[in-house]
Amino acid sequence: MSVTGILTATAVVGVVGIFVGLFLGAAGIKFRVDVDEKEEAVLAALPGNNCGGCGYAGCSGLAAAIAKGEAPVNACPVGGAPVGEKIAAIMGVEAGASERKVAFVACMGDCDKSRQDYDYYGAQDCRMMGFVPGGGPKSCNSGCLGYGSCVKACPFDAIRVVNGVAVVDREKCKACGKCVEACPKHLISLIPYDAKYVVACSSKDKGPVTMKACEVGCIGCGLCARNCPSQAVEVKDFHAAIDQEKCTGCGACAEKCPKKCILPRT
Repeated sequence: MSVTGILTATAVVGVVGIFVGLFLGAAGIKFRVDVDEKEEAVLAALPGNNCGGCGYAGCSGLAAAIAKGEAPVNACPVGGAPVGEKIAAIMGVEAGASERKVAFVACMGDCDKSRQDYDYYGAQDCRMMGFVPGGGPKSCNSGCLGYGSCVKACPFDAIRVVNGVAVVDREKCKACGKCVEACPKHLISLIPYDAKYVVACSSKDKGPVTMKACEVGCIGCGLCARNCPSQAVEVKDFHAAIDQEKCTGCGACAEKCPKKCILPRT
């Protein structure tokens, strides 16, 4: 190839390169997506678990909502108050008070205290129990099945099954709500971390039915409600419930409960 040919080819390549560069630069300016610096800062402050416990599709979704003012700065249940304060500083607002919550399994009917109608050897998944007779082998249709769907759903290793009943590690729990969604019996709820007393049963069967199924089931006798000095306990549909805002932690309900299904959360 002659020198002229080489120079021509080089010139052509150079011109094409310049044209492509100018085109890409113009396209970059035209189609540029402006990044909200506050949104990026908020996202960096979030823990990055992407658990969805805040109600948004991951941390990026929450960061965008906070930056737009559509979500409170302390909306992340995993990060809690420390992360809420960091984000509040980024957004230039007050963090506000945030209540720490924890998952609670309202059942104590383990293998020793609850009765079983039959032995089950199928899939070890609570969600499959809707396809077996009686909704599971336990006589109490409201009790924990103990096959660990909540354990599999928890991203923080905060739940384990002990003797047929799911138990929450209060210190590991981040209140993301994954276990609440996973439980087909709806036994798990998020309660205040500093709740003083809780009813560890979900049965709404009449007393005689509950007593046949479980030794520690709520029978709806009403002794807890009648002896509560702050009127924090209500019995409805044969089931006792405690209003945590009214509860003073006196322990009268637990003392009077004949089935001992009201427990202190200390």
